[in-house]
Amino acid sequence: MKWLVNEIMKITLRYHLQRVEEYMLQPGVAQERWFHNLLSTAQNTEFGKKYGFSEITTPDQYAARVPVHDYDSLKDSINRMMHGERDILWPGQIQWYSKSSGTTSDKSKFIPVTPANLEECHLAGSWDALALMHDYRKDLQIFRRKNLLMPGSFSAFSEHPHTYYGDVSAVLTQHMPFIARWFYTPDFETALLPNFEDKIRRVAETCSEQDDIVMFGGVPTWIIVLFRMILEKTGKQNMLEVWPHLQAYMHGGVGFGPYRQTFKEFIPSDDFIYQEIYNASEGFFGAQCDFGKEDMLLLADNGVFYEFIPMEEWEKDHPKTVLLADVEIGKNYAVLISANNGLWRYQPGDTVVFTRHYPHCFRISGRTKQFINTFGEEVMVGDTEKALSLTCEATGAVVAEYTAGPVFFGQSKDSRGGHEWLIEFQKPPVNAEEFALLLDYNLQKINSDYEAKRYKDMALAPLKLRVLPPDTFMRWMKERGKFGNQNKVPRLANHREYIESVLAILR
Repeated sequence: MKWLVNEIMKITLRYHLQRVEEYMLQPGVAQERWFHNLLSTAQNTEFGKKYGFSEITTPDQYAARVPVHDYDSLKDSINRMMHGERDILWPGQIQWYSKSSGTTSDKSKFIPVTPANLEECHLAGSWDALALMHDYRKDLQIFRRKNLLMPGSFSAFSEHPHTYYGDVSAVLTQHMPFIARWFYTPDFETALLPNFEDKIRRVAETCSEQDDIVMFGGVPTWIIVLFRMILEKTGKQNMLEVWPHLQAYMHGGVGFGPYRQTFKEFIPSDDFIYQEIYNASEGFFGAQCDFGKEDMLLLADNGVFYEFIPMEEWEKDHPKTVLLADVEIGKNYAVLISANNGLWRYQPGDTVVFTRHYPHCFRISGRTKQFINTFGEEVMVGDTEKALSLTCEATGAVVAEYTAGPVFFGQSKDSRGGHEWLIEFQKPPVNAEEFALLLDYNLQKINSDYEAKRYKDMALAPLKLRVLPPDTFMRWMKERGKFGNQNKVPRLANHREYIESVLAILR
């Protein structure tokens, strides 16, 4: 029976691939269609009336009338929607919201997941990604054996009876198509447990006894924790001894480079497929289509109209944008979306570099702000500034300069990853170890994603603090030719180049 279903689903995936190939060759056609579709659908909403959607006929008119938005500029409207108000950013009453790490003023942000967005963006993107994977590996057995996903959880919104929110992975799991549920593991009760420690232990217990898992997906940080639990429980040397039919891993959200070697040790196979996807809370935007290259296809026919902000425009109040047809290869752009979830000219904060045209492929180059997101924690400068302020207030310390970056898996004796902070104090704390513990605690209070990764010390170790001698940063800035009042010490980076460069001065 499962063999027959797998063959039928292969036909379905070939149909999806045909659609993908159409917008690969003619992305502008799909983009123009979605531009008119989105504005027409939302013209009678509060937002559509405010900006005269019914009168807009071209992207130039749209860009002239509608300003660029970030979460802070839309959060009041989203809050009203969560309390049950209708026709605000998108027609009707929206029940579901994906929750992710927030802006500098909010611990978390809530992104509407409309029925249209769920069907035409998130689920359509999943089908597109699977179709591309199947095109690369024709013997894929994802509809014959089991597929493991590690979702988050969702909750009811206490202030309105018909509103729910959670990680986008949990929202998608809750709305998983019936056919996919046959081939999903673990059971839904386990998958959606709110206590992550209980969840990962139960997943390890369940899946360590299954030998038919063929594909898995999830944030690398937690997959590594899960694999270590399973290998310890089973006494096996690698995951192929536990799951001999493994074929693929679908990953995204963080750069995979630091994890690649670790996964090769877990899965020592030359035939195993790694597919990168760009599936954010705001939508499913990209999927790897050429498995010999480290870039992704922009999903141009998935309920999203794209604009791109060149780097030289990022700091402007009214930045000029370019459409997909006009992007240049090798140039950094900030992504700007208008989508069927009610986000209009919205800046998710990601930056991309296009690697080729027709198909339009790209790689994620970072964020428009400084950040650390090596493990999916999305720590921003605003988070670290707040955490430092609270910690200094409690300890009486005064910070002169600092920078922070990641500690990759396997880089130290501790097998876990983490963060390393280099701080130069104007007034040092009485106890540096207590300062570091309190700083870590405050950062968890401020940033929900960092808090999740630090839960019970399972995925990330406590942050590592190095206290630097006076004037270290000044010497470093001078050596870099960056000394002067217009040059500032970079606070955060998703790499260790700054940290290693500063430490080299001490050596």
